[in-house]
Amino acid sequence: MSDSVLSNDDGRTAVESTAESETGTEPVTGTERETSVLELDGVSKRFGPEPVIEDLSLSVREGEILTMLGPSGCGKTTTLRLIAGLERPDSGTIRLNGDPVSGEGTFVAPEQRGVGVVFQEFALFPHLTAAENVAFGLKDLDDEATERRVAELLDLVGLEAQADSYPDELSGGQQQRVALARSLAPEPAILLLDEPFSNLDVDLRVAMREEVRDIIKEAGVTAISVTHDQEEAMSISDRVAVVNDGHIEQIGDPEVVFQHPESRFVAGFLGYASFIPGHVDGDVVETQVGPVPREQIHGLAPEYDDTAIDILVRPDDVHATPLSRADGDHGDDEAGNARVVTKRYLGPTILYEVALDGDTRVQCMHNHDEQVPLDERVRVTLQADHELAWFPREQRPAIENREDRLRHGADD
Repeated sequence: MSDSVLSNDDGRTAVESTAESETGTEPVTGTERETSVLELDGVSKRFGPEPVIEDLSLSVREGEILTMLGPSGCGKTTTLRLIAGLERPDSGTIRLNGDPVSGEGTFVAPEQRGVGVVFQEFALFPHLTAAENVAFGLKDLDDEATERRVAELLDLVGLEAQADSYPDELSGGQQQRVALARSLAPEPAILLLDEPFSNLDVDLRVAMREEVRDIIKEAGVTAISVTHDQEEAMSISDRVAVVNDGHIEQIGDPEVVFQHPESRFVAGFLGYASFIPGHVDGDVVETQVGPVPREQIHGLAPEYDDTAIDILVRPDDVHATPLSRADGDHGDDEAGNARVVTKRYLGPTILYEVALDGDTRVQCMHNHDEQVPLDERVRVTLQADHELAWFPREQRPAIENREDRLRHGADD
């Protein structure tokens, strides 16, 4: 069993969520309960004097993969442990398929909940073959039914030929698939995945997350995953819950959460984010990189006329053109609006950070063959052809810089 599963996730504040309004904390409704496999209703948990989860209400729909995404210490692993029955909530109710398993004077033991868990380190028995590992949890079937179920699961995960192999004879990806097959064997009501790809090599991690998603969907099981890896969460999930400082900042479809973040933390945690100051002036928003049509700013309400806002841009939304290319061999230094301050070579692309005139810094992603020297005077222009998210200027944090954003996105 993974040490992190036995830990308290270092959570020190509350986690709050909802499945109905997508933000805040609300009770599970009757209509929701009819289509939900899992419901957490007003669940709280403390370790000593510190609240880790407080008044959490969350519903997980049948057949969906929901990922709780956030940095270390935000309470996501503690939530997983409460669902599995490895921890008891201090208050509130947890229901599986409508039946309480925690709370209301009830506590169902982990082995009786019908919950499957895939641990970080897979937790395979080294002295058992792949087939024997998968069969381990099938205590209520006779030999013939067990053999049939094991063959079915090994076929599902593509490991029929490795049935008689021991864990040390399997690759990391094959071990993960055996662990997944073992968790699916008893046909659990819900599958919990604790940082399931963190122990795999980077290249294998990308391939395995798509494969695991396909397996889960083919098996028709409901699943909850926890991770700090933004790309992983976005690629495997039907819904993502972004967790920060003990509460869920936003929950919804990955595309919606990425394109229309409801907080600056969500914007920054789900990828590189820059904020360009603007002033709403009639049909446009005036910015240092030129006027932006008001219709391109998502949900900019009339009450924000003649106010200061910050527009969220991703690195591929903006472009930095050296003045020598924009205005001829020598260029006109006055025509520029920024200067290159850092560059990060990423292989096929280069991530530049440019300082706009003033104190605003913006990240730009260029093709690897578009080299721009450091300290070069450039003209930054907006090239986005989609709606842009925005935030009122008064919501800007007192300290907001590149180091803060990197720290928020740091690994567990």
